[in-house]
Amino acid sequence: MTDMTLFSALLLPMLAGLIVSGVLEQRTLAGAVCPVWQRPLAALLLHIGTWLVLFTSVLLVLQRPWFAVFLVLAFQILVLLVHQAKFNSLREPFIFQDFEYFTDAIKHPRLYLPFFGIVRTLAATLGFAGALSIGLIYEAPVTEVLPLSPLTLSWIGLLAIGLALIYQGLRHCPAVVYDPAKDLCDLGQVAFFWAYWQAENVPRTAFAQTPFDHPPAVADAGKQPDIVVVQSESFFDPRPLSDAIKASVLEHFDQIKTMASHHGRLAVPAWGANTVRTECGFLSGLTPEQLGIHQFNPYRLLAKQNIPNLVGYLKQSGYRTLCIHPYPASFYLRDKVFPRMGFDHFMDIDSFNAEQKSGQFIGDLAVADKVNGLLNSGSETTGEDARKPLFIFVITMENHGPLHLEQPNDADLEAFYLHPPALGSADLTVYLRHLKNADLMIKSLRDGLSCRAEKQGREGVLCWYGDHVPIMPTVYELFAEPDGLTDYFIWTTTPSSRSAETQAQLLPIHALGALMLKAAALA
Repeated sequence: MTDMTLFSALLLPMLAGLIVSGVLEQRTLAGAVCPVWQRPLAALLLHIGTWLVLFTSVLLVLQRPWFAVFLVLAFQILVLLVHQAKFNSLREPFIFQDFEYFTDAIKHPRLYLPFFGIVRTLAATLGFAGALSIGLIYEAPVTEVLPLSPLTLSWIGLLAIGLALIYQGLRHCPAVVYDPAKDLCDLGQVAFFWAYWQAENVPRTAFAQTPFDHPPAVADAGKQPDIVVVQSESFFDPRPLSDAIKASVLEHFDQIKTMASHHGRLAVPAWGANTVRTECGFLSGLTPEQLGIHQFNPYRLLAKQNIPNLVGYLKQSGYRTLCIHPYPASFYLRDKVFPRMGFDHFMDIDSFNAEQKSGQFIGDLAVADKVNGLLNSGSETTGEDARKPLFIFVITMENHGPLHLEQPNDADLEAFYLHPPALGSADLTVYLRHLKNADLMIKSLRDGLSCRAEKQGREGVLCWYGDHVPIMPTVYELFAEPDGLTDYFIWTTTPSSRSAETQAQLLPIHALGALMLKAAALA
């Protein structure tokens, strides 16, 4: 064997693939990443090292260098395409924490694949299968060209170099600022992934003080109000987008705001998706700055670590705590996180049936019926538990996208518009159909809490907020892009706490839970 044989059989494909990898990233992410020569040395070491490790790992399995290059590049292209799809829908780069969603896309394809594109998904799957067959058939194994001993040494050497480069890159990687767009630009995609991985793996034992650190002593259980909190999927007021939308779409929302103790716009850390960020902000009272790297998918941490939170606060104050979410409990690791937070019971999709769907998901009115049933029956409990007040946290699903999988009809146009909307408004019309059901859910819960207060003497609190604005890029291009704020209100059955003169207040999501406790006289 000559050095030329080793170079042409092994090193040439490896070098060619590394060069193409850099060009692919630079061209595909043009404008989103700075040029290679402007990046820190550590970022370059991480890119080169990662390429060597992936190349040698695939080579070990397939024993075909050029085919190994092709597969590694194909995976890189897939990640770049997913980045583009996410950025177009959610205005945020694909980050390391998002790799978890590859498995979620298999478990819950309806939530993810329509945004990537069904045709694109099928083409990628068939293309990969075809390329795999062609590569295995037409490229001879490298063991037919190189003796086993020098091939093994070369493979070990390349792998060792790759690991050493990654180690050095991580040691000297610049600190990230948790602004994904800036961090991606400064480091390039591969080093950006490594930096966020490294930050997430720094042990986190404590957080700064939150509003829920010190629960009050248990008061008279009979005087504590029932509390219903609704995290309404994609809820915001879209009427400013177009003067064609009828005001009556949110008539009950408008009415309850005039009687609410607090209401206004809500600053949330999510756009179009990533509900868990808003959810964690409400339940934990922690700001994105306090969460650091964990702001992007906080339940990855909270599935393994307890922190003070609203649920535990109310539980220690004497409440029975329940969550209703008409979707699999395992999504976002809620089945692991919520017991740690202090929920006594979690009612997920198994508590509903297909007949209760409105569109693609369980309807808001079916969820409202479930809540009112719990309020009326006391969750069918007896003894001491029956005297405890209820805290019910609701996470709705009806208005979850992709909206373009549904089509509007003539009845929708008549019900929600003053005059025919502009062409391209289909997603908006579908959204308004489901938003109206959210509005009816507000009325149903208000009536349910009022009835319980009148018949059983148990006052009630209804806190309502949207987790993020919906994904409607075509609609936003047609009209205007919203500011990303959602809407909230806090209403109580106690007349003395309500005022028609309440002024709208802009509030960050992490402050809403504490404000709700104040309205419920539990702070």
